[in-house]
Amino acid sequence: MDSGNAAWMLMAAAMVFLMTPGLAFFYGGMVRAKAVLNMLMMSAVAIAITGMVWTLWGWSIAYAGQDLAGIFGDPVRGFLLHDTVTADQGVFTSISAAHASYPRTMDIAFQMAFAMIAVALISGALAERVKISTWMLFVALWITLDYAPMAHMVWNHGLLSEDGIISQAIGAPVHDFAGGTVIHINSAVSALIIVLIVGDRVCFNKHPMRPHNLPMTMLGAFLLWFGWFGFNSGSALAANGTAGYTWLSTTIAACAAIMGWLLTEKIRSGHYSALGAASGMISGLVAITPSADVVSPFWSMVIGLLAGCICCFACGLKLRLNYDDSLDVVGIHGVGGLLGTILVGFFAVGTGLFSGGGFRQLLVQIIVALVAMLYAAAVTAIIAFALEKTIGWRVADKDEISGIDQADQGESAYEFFGSSKLIGQ
Repeated sequence: MDSGNAAWMLMAAAMVFLMTPGLAFFYGGMVRAKAVLNMLMMSAVAIAITGMVWTLWGWSIAYAGQDLAGIFGDPVRGFLLHDTVTADQGVFTSISAAHASYPRTMDIAFQMAFAMIAVALISGALAERVKISTWMLFVALWITLDYAPMAHMVWNHGLLSEDGIISQAIGAPVHDFAGGTVIHINSAVSALIIVLIVGDRVCFNKHPMRPHNLPMTMLGAFLLWFGWFGFNSGSALAANGTAGYTWLSTTIAACAAIMGWLLTEKIRSGHYSALGAASGMISGLVAITPSADVVSPFWSMVIGLLAGCICCFACGLKLRLNYDDSLDVVGIHGVGGLLGTILVGFFAVGTGLFSGGGFRQLLVQIIVALVAMLYAAAVTAIIAFALEKTIGWRVADKDEISGIDQADQGESAYEFFGSSKLIGQ
């Protein structure tokens, strides 16, 4: 075991775990005061349910089990982590893969944190109107049937991996360094499908629904940026030069995206908003994720600028197309993830179109992204329809109007001199 690599992977896992609480703050500040506790609870539930499902069978489906049709692994082989965790004289240890530089338990922890943030991202599209009980069941089903198989397909020699059928047929290995398809495209497409099934909030696109606490949102955005260093640099799976470079490319893209979003916003509305800075930051982090290890500093900056500008425009589409993606999961994570995945085909060193690599890298990136979108849409539609027809997704309209925090949690986020009246409803 290499103690340096082991220490880094433990730290990276902790940083990725921090992203879900960071997301809770990011989303929590953007909802109205009467729904902030419900928003925070959705992230808490995502952590709790995912942690249990991943331990029971999620890890096995994604990474431990024998490959089945290139789509998922055997859920039994790694059930309750018995393929990896053993007790030796009362001390729990890990069965490491041959020549591994750190114990396998660190992989389990790292990938568990990825699964947590992936499903938590979806909650932003459903803000202010979804029952926690339905969300609990959704998280368990989505991790089992969507996320774990998608991780297997892309990162464990499955259908969408660099040595999978699609890559072999085109003659170029798909590149998704840290989750453009598995995390961002997957979560955003799933979010859109649920939004179309669940429907809009009461008075959506009729009355303003302003964020109640932008400092909270900014705090969440900065926590997400910090966690993203574990997300991207940790995906090097070692404390090495790749980890160091991805730290830089990740930061460069996020900085450029902030400016791209703010300049676009200034032209459109005449203001540089704090919400725009936070949103631009996340859009750049999303877009650089698939290519953080294979694009130069210049192209990292270009990716960030493009993400900031394009995602800013994309977030306005929900008002024109009239779908209530409450906190812009589709506009930021969907568009940013798809953009970043495709731009690998243009900018990747040695294989990208702009570096003399030809069209094959671009083609494989597009096809794999489309297949990932179709899989996420199909599986999520089945889960969401089943839940809608059985226990239902939404709270009653009157509870949404009066405040989902009181209806679903029986609590209020803010008290003023002992009063139960909500501030900023």
